[in-house]
Amino acid sequence: MALRLNIIIGSTRPGRIGPKVAAWFHEFARENGKFGAVLVDLADFELPVFDEPKHPRLQEYEHAHTKRWAESVASADAFVFVTPEYNYFAPPALINAITYLSKEWAYKPAGLLSYGGVSGGLRAAQSEKQLLTSQRIMPIPEGVAVQMVGQYVGEDGIFRPNDLIASGAKTMLDELHRWAEALKSMRG
Repeated sequence: MALRLNIIIGSTRPGRIGPKVAAWFHEFARENGKFGAVLVDLADFELPVFDEPKHPRLQEYEHAHTKRWAESVASADAFVFVTPEYNYFAPPALINAITYLSKEWAYKPAGLLSYGGVSGGLRAAQSEKQLLTSQRIMPIPEGVAVQMVGQYVGEDGIFRPNDLIASGAKTMLDELHRWAEALKSMRG
């Protein structure tokens, strides 16, 4: 059985470009074949600012949105966060979503596919790595940064990367798979 990869769209903002980038990566990951790839849109969970009365480590969730989110995260063996950069930082919706849970994230690797303007979202990716490690997620060094992302979206709304982006995505998936296999025994 293939390891499961959750590709998480990290922005919930109306008009976001993340779903276009994530749709391409989802298909790319499926064709790669190393993972059973699942596209996960944070917007579908409608998570309010963290509202659970008990600490996430207890896993005593009271709200339906938290329970649905916990099931999604727990089902994965690895993650790719498709993330924009907002004000030199990670998007608030993604920070909030990561904060909601604890044990469901543990001992799983993550890759970062960032996008934006000239920085390609790299500042957001760096800030996210600190948060991920606090949840016992292993952010791998290999990532993909898409600079000037709008140039890769056609008039039809489809994201079409160049060869450099696709090559980076393959490298990230290969390494992510190695880490997912290696961490499997720690997940019990």
